[in-house]
Amino acid sequence: MKRAVTLSALACLLAVTSAAPVVPDAPTGGGGAPLAAGRKTSALDAIPRRGVLRVCTTGDYRPFSHLDPKTGTYSGVDITMAGDLAKSLDATPRYVATTWAELVGDLSAGRCDIAMGGVSVTLPRARSVYFSEPTRTDGKTPLVRCADKDKYQTLQQIDRPGTKVVVNPGGTNEEFARAHIRRATLTVHPDNTTIFDEIIAGRADMMMTDASETRYQARIHPELCSLHPDKPFSFSEKAYALPRGDNEFKAYVDQWVHLATHDGTYRKYEDVWMK
Repeated sequence: MKRAVTLSALACLLAVTSAAPVVPDAPTGGGGAPLAAGRKTSALDAIPRRGVLRVCTTGDYRPFSHLDPKTGTYSGVDITMAGDLAKSLDATPRYVATTWAELVGDLSAGRCDIAMGGVSVTLPRARSVYFSEPTRTDGKTPLVRCADKDKYQTLQQIDRPGTKVVVNPGGTNEEFARAHIRRATLTVHPDNTTIFDEIIAGRADMMMTDASETRYQARIHPELCSLHPDKPFSFSEKAYALPRGDNEFKAYVDQWVHLATHDGTYRKYEDVWMK
């Protein structure tokens, strides 16, 4: 009898075991560390262990991020901020080249820990990534040759047959232009570092981009004028993009941004480029 009961219990155990779902190998978190008990390892812990903060950046958007093709070095407001963030995490920054069209995908795929360099907050992007507390407000406004500054003050003046509008691809500039340009000629220029030469040379009449960029470009190109940057056509905010789901890292970056934007640090870095 005892032997029969034992065999019966063993049979039940084997049946339950064979019916149990197969548990896959534990995945890894964004920092490459294994997950424990179904909980992702936050980048807040992984970055100090790794000693490297991986920063996705386009390198084509001064004053925020610029890659010098001769030296291969990055500079800009957000590049300096990236250095500060890395230092606060006992790490050094390593920049991962990306484009505006690929930025969200590269971050979501774990190729970097954070995306920095004048990234505008948008709802489509927010479906895939987190955004930090904003660093500044911004908005689209025209950059034109100073000789033409009275001709392109409004969207109605811009969107006319014969007006040549130039835009860089894959980001909010192209999105804004395509939403508002119906009658003017819209040309996509692939290189955001040389796009302003198109206006200077007369191959384009103007570009609509973030007011911060128009201020900077007008500063380094006296022949170009930023039109009403204090009253842009749209409202937007700049922030840093973060992997969706890593709440601990987001909370840390939020606090870091909050301090930097309230103790004068961010403004100091911006003034180096904007004044």
